[in-house]
Amino acid sequence: MANLINLSLALDRTNDLASNENRDIYNAENRVIENQGIEEDHDSETDHEDQESSISDCESMVVGKNECEFESTGEKLVKLHEEEKLYKSIAGKLLLGLGSLGLDAQVEGVFRNFFTGFTYQARSHSFRVFEKALEKKSGGANVKYAWYGGTKDEVYKILSHGFGHFSGGDETQVSYGTGVYLSPFYAPFESVQSAVEGEDGLRYLLLCRVLLGRIELVSPGSQQFHPSSSEFDSGVDNLECPKKYIVWGTQMNTHILPEFLVTFTAQPCSNGCQRNQVPLRKPTSPWMPFPTLISTLAKVLPPDATDLIMKHHRDNRDNKITRQELIQRVRQIAGDHLLATVIRSFRDKYLGAMTPRNFQQRRGRVSACKMQI
Repeated sequence: MANLINLSLALDRTNDLASNENRDIYNAENRVIENQGIEEDHDSETDHEDQESSISDCESMVVGKNECEFESTGEKLVKLHEEEKLYKSIAGKLLLGLGSLGLDAQVEGVFRNFFTGFTYQARSHSFRVFEKALEKKSGGANVKYAWYGGTKDEVYKILSHGFGHFSGGDETQVSYGTGVYLSPFYAPFESVQSAVEGEDGLRYLLLCRVLLGRIELVSPGSQQFHPSSSEFDSGVDNLECPKKYIVWGTQMNTHILPEFLVTFTAQPCSNGCQRNQVPLRKPTSPWMPFPTLISTLAKVLPPDATDLIMKHHRDNRDNKITRQELIQRVRQIAGDHLLATVIRSFRDKYLGAMTPRNFQQRRGRVSACKMQI
């Protein structure tokens, strides 16, 4: 039992190390791609008149030569050509992230929102107004690109009517408060989990421009639904290398602007696609992410015990205590029997054999053992 607990928690450390070693790379890469790829191309005028590609997979859209139109709003999305710099920046980054998850992926299309409909013109104008307001309030709007994944129907509704659903409602997800969760451009992993495969075999991601302003750390299991003070505007799960942006519900349609729709396919990766994986050290055995462990324990332990575990976890991340000390303290607080039960339950529920058949049954949810925490 003790070996199971030590192995599971120690393997969680493997991902911590990978995240720490690549933090500077992620941040630098994020700036390069955003500034030289998307940001630079954002204001350029691209000639789409010569594009002849059709969008046969847009079942809920009116199809044209190179664009799709949402019937309810008149909003048009234009398909980017594969040779365009913008397409390469977006598709390349997504494929890199999916490859690191052990998925064999193919981007089927990247569509750009030109905000031609009246509704989206109003949303775009509102976004710019709040961007200027944040610049005055917080000294900078802190604009980032971020992914949002959902079902085809959900993505369609967002493009047609805006965001109307909060993240974190799924009992299998760790709660980081009430709001919309987005994944940084450099780390699409968590949004990919929510991109459920549709009847057409495609998965759908939105690439959004997001106003973050001043960010604050939101702890796992939080019930927060607004900034903790007027000093902050949005939340993250990690201040140094975030993998989750949290935009509060009251701001989800003023601080998030969907600019691109990406459709793609993804299947479990065979040996032949190992070349696509990024050079991160990966655990070779099942493990339980520590935030998930804390969230699960919080359901059965007293609040003071949960708070103490979270404190020890922070102390470990701040290098105040060793990993082994953290494990021992968690075992003392929660007890080996409870920990072993929780870890076994997590392993049995999420880390079964990922065959192509049950991969489809899980409807696109990526195994937690591949996620970086």
